[in-house]
Amino acid sequence: MSGRTENEKGSISLLGNQHTKYSTDYSPEVLETFPNKHKENDYFVKFNCPEFTSLCPITGQPDFAAIYISYIPDKIMVESKSLKLYLFSFRNHGDFHEDCVNIIMKDLIKLMDPKYIEVWGKFMPRGGISIDPYCNYGKPGTKWEELAWNRLANHDMYPETINNR
Repeated sequence: MSGRTENEKGSISLLGNQHTKYSTDYSPEVLETFPNKHKENDYFVKFNCPEFTSLCPITGQPDFAAIYISYIPDKIMVESKSLKLYLFSFRNHGDFHEDCVNIIMKDLIKLMDPKYIEVWGKFMPRGGISIDPYCNYGKPGTKWEELAWNRLANHDMYPETINNR
């Protein structure tokens, strides 16, 4: 038995469901949330999705990436299985790398209204070049807005070498 009451579980219906449908069409509606039991604490939650796939909107060729999502929750949090299914739904979605990371961030902002969030895509090279778009957001009028600017201005000061892909 979990340590959460039915009320504390929020809108979770996918976790533990053995009949989950894996949509291959962009599906933000699959995202689910649960209440943050530690609203008084500021802390990062980080998700690493090393097997993200989308399609080039021009050629239809697959693009592969590791997607990193970090956020500081406010009142609600995203449930991890629903996030996995959401990210999987990009499988047949045609968009540029920069669009994918911004869409992911905006969908999560709409879902959770976090204090702070950042999404970083590290795409595999295609045609001899890799693209690593980064976007972030801090709640306007708060210290998180300043954090967003600082992290954006300094986010890639020490880029890795390209031989790690």
